[in-house]
Amino acid sequence: MIYEEKTMKSEKIYEGKILSLRIDTVELPDKKYSKREIVEHPGAVAIVPITNEGEIVFVKQFRKATETVLLEIPAGKLEINEQPVECAIRELKEETGLYSENIEYILDYFSSPGFTNEKIHIFIASEVINGEATPEEDEYIDVVKINIDEAINMIKDGTIKDGKTIIGVYMAYNKMKKG
Repeated sequence: MIYEEKTMKSEKIYEGKILSLRIDTVELPDKKYSKREIVEHPGAVAIVPITNEGEIVFVKQFRKATETVLLEIPAGKLEINEQPVECAIRELKEETGLYSENIEYILDYFSSPGFTNEKIHIFIASEVINGEATPEEDEYIDVVKINIDEAINMIKDGTIKDGKTIIGVYMAYNKMKKG
């Protein structure tokens, strides 16, 4: 049986710079009604940059939503009509200064489909070339290189807590061990 919800009414209650919020009234399969709060997001990319020495390049930054400093792979929001690979190249350069002509699409996933339509596209960038980072004026980022085996251990011990980073590191680890 397919358990679809039919949208009966949709009301946008907030429109911001990076997301919007709407409330949908839906008809459930049993013909009852319910409300759904939906965060609309244009999507994002995340990149696992791997150096020739087998290190992953991370960014370390304070995240207000969690009130903590997180270690993450470089990532960023898709701009209007921007292709994910273009966004990956742009965000990699902005946040780390790195460039790569070897960027491979790995997968995409919904970050938290219970309340948002955000889809994150993950790429692996190998043979990275150093350059100068150009973060946005409100981004304060430290770039950190960590051996992939150590990064796996940091996931296991709870040091790395970000979902896209965990997925990206494991995908890169599997690719490196098979290759």
